[in-house]
Amino acid sequence: MKPAITAIPIDYESFQPFGTFINMLEPTGNCFEDEGSIFYPDPVQMSVSGREQIAFSPLIVKKQNPIIVKRAEYHNWTGECIYFIDDDAVMHVAPPSNHVIVPDKTKAFIVPQGTLVKLNTGVWHLSPIPIHNDLLHLIIIMPERVYGNDCFVCDFPEEDYFEIKF
Repeated sequence: MKPAITAIPIDYESFQPFGTFINMLEPTGNCFEDEGSIFYPDPVQMSVSGREQIAFSPLIVKKQNPIIVKRAEYHNWTGECIYFIDDDAVMHVAPPSNHVIVPDKTKAFIVPQGTLVKLNTGVWHLSPIPIHNDLLHLIIIMPERVYGNDCFVCDFPEEDYFEIKF
């Protein structure tokens, strides 16, 4: 039998030669806050097929009651994966529309905790909203810096606001 090794708590300095990590439930570092959500862009990245970097970014969203949708976003060149860590959530989506907002074509879905959702390129969406917990922790998976170079957020005219019920 080989000698035993002792596991130690993970820390950045000790783990650095092997990779990187982030606590997705209690992230720290650079973040953007917007209407009840906090986004931590690109703290963990992974190279795929040579030079393409995929980023894993924490997103924390506050519960809303009622859920009133006033805006949506889309990405022209990029799909997006969303992993629902610790709550069921309501997520709204609408089909791609050549830069024209389409709140009248929006559908809402209840997504169970533990689910990974992949959104197609161009699909309108915004942060999912937790159903049970005060906070929902999500992992956003897409190429690095998409939020800076391929993200179009459009505010709806007030007459196009809508409520999501479940």
